[in-house]
Amino acid sequence: MRIDRRRFLGALAATACVGACPGLTFAAGPGPDARRLVVLLLRGGLDGLHAVPAYADPAWQRLRGKFELELPAATRLDGLFALHPALAFSRELYGRGQLLPVLGVAPPYQGRSHFDAQDCLENGGRKPGEHRDGWLNRCAGALAGSEALAIASVTPLIFRGPQPVANWWPGLPREVSPALMQRLAPLYARDPVLAGAYETAMAAAEEGMDPMDVRAGRQSRLPMLMAHAGRVMAEPQGPRLAFVEDTGWDSHGNQANQLQRKLAELDAALKAFHDAAGARWADTAVVVVTEFGRTAAINGTRGTDHGTGSHAFLAGGAVQGGRIAGQWPGLAPADLNEGRDLRAGTDLRALFKGVLASHLGLSEAVLAEQVFPGSAGLAPMEDLLRARPA
Repeated sequence: MRIDRRRFLGALAATACVGACPGLTFAAGPGPDARRLVVLLLRGGLDGLHAVPAYADPAWQRLRGKFELELPAATRLDGLFALHPALAFSRELYGRGQLLPVLGVAPPYQGRSHFDAQDCLENGGRKPGEHRDGWLNRCAGALAGSEALAIASVTPLIFRGPQPVANWWPGLPREVSPALMQRLAPLYARDPVLAGAYETAMAAAEEGMDPMDVRAGRQSRLPMLMAHAGRVMAEPQGPRLAFVEDTGWDSHGNQANQLQRKLAELDAALKAFHDAAGARWADTAVVVVTEFGRTAAINGTRGTDHGTGSHAFLAGGAVQGGRIAGQWPGLAPADLNEGRDLRAGTDLRALFKGVLASHLGLSEAVLAEQVFPGSAGLAPMEDLLRARPA
């Protein structure tokens, strides 16, 4: 009999990773230190105009009407904007005041290269390659070495640097040789913590069960990852900072169908985190960002090409939501960047600085000199989060 590698590693990770892996013994204090921050990066370039349609703007109707996107009254946020119908739980959060769309954002880099835009977003500088470490790692240092968790296949640039960061990723869907399992068994048996986890993983794999799929309701990977983040961060000694990444947001063709699926996954991921975090949700801010937006007009393959401005989302019990933030530049030809893209009126660093200042209590001096060096002239966005407890 062959054992599915993902099932085995998933079971092992679910059972033992938090308690046994190096770097995953977390310590968080009471009071304000209980606040948690998650950065969720949607790699590929989310089309913000599709996620938050400006349904009442005549220019949006002219540019996007060919997508035939149905927007029932229940999806509307105000007299101009709506949420994509796939974002049903997000719309519920908006009604609770726990979701805040932030319009017209982008990193300082205004080109259309995925790699350069992601590098700029993650290094926290004014251009790609400006820093070799990441702003979230520098943030951990500014918080006196606050514990951090990267849920990614490798430690991403945003978390690289001198501060220790735990890394977790589910196993790949490949089979594991029974002979290898037999050789590994004595090694795990010598460890008092991992021995039990290994036996549990073996039993689950042999029975054809996948604990990761069970816990996530056999959803896509992103909800599973966010559920794991929620469980770990909900622990009294869980990490204060986390990063999660998702791919597949590059929508050059057949965008309506692609984003129907991807936005539904994002919505399920926010709900999975919300449910797993439990009471910790009240102390949490989830920042959902992407490296750039898309063209305002539809291309010949019913998709959109690389653009500049997009939208971000803040979600969580600590968010001052139920409204729309950011600057709406409009979609008239004269309002578009280079006549083709949504114009970005807000530097993503200002959004990040606003979250770190109001949510985690970092001073403007620390933000400008340590976390985002050279950004003294860039003011943090205000009124994003609820007041910190005294």
